[in-house]
Amino acid sequence: MLKILCRQGVSGWVILLCGTVGSVCGLGVYTFWYGQGGSYFSSDPKSCVNCHIMREQYDGWQHASHHAHAKCVDCHLPHDFVGKYIAKAENGFWHSKGFTLQDFHEPIRIKPKNSAILQANCVRCHADLVNDLGAHGAFADGSNNCVRCHAAVGHGPSR
Repeated sequence: MLKILCRQGVSGWVILLCGTVGSVCGLGVYTFWYGQGGSYFSSDPKSCVNCHIMREQYDGWQHASHHAHAKCVDCHLPHDFVGKYIAKAENGFWHSKGFTLQDFHEPIRIKPKNSAILQANCVRCHADLVNDLGAHGAFADGSNNCVRCHAAVGHGPSR
């Protein structure tokens, strides 16, 4: 087959490039399938436990007070379409990297950017309760966020 392609004027570099690109694409498709990558486009909380890292958080959420009212994406992702999928892609990359290289912090910790998203979603859902607090600048200090006092709301009681 290689000799036929070479006789038709296809250079060895083109064949090597096509083989390499095909192998990388094939490996990427297989990895996406094996890692259940399509599930991350859904809002199903079970997709958060495809890898074992989030099992404790998922189990805690099932017993938490917000279980009947909010899924993972309701608290942890922006609610606009573009922002939601940018955050999913960014978090997915870092979670995949951490899981693959086993270089994530145990226990898992929320990053400042995601903490800001979480805070904004708390205030958005509970605007009628916290509107006056925000008007007086109670949330101006980044350490004065909702989960500072209400840590058990999303993932159940601390262990």
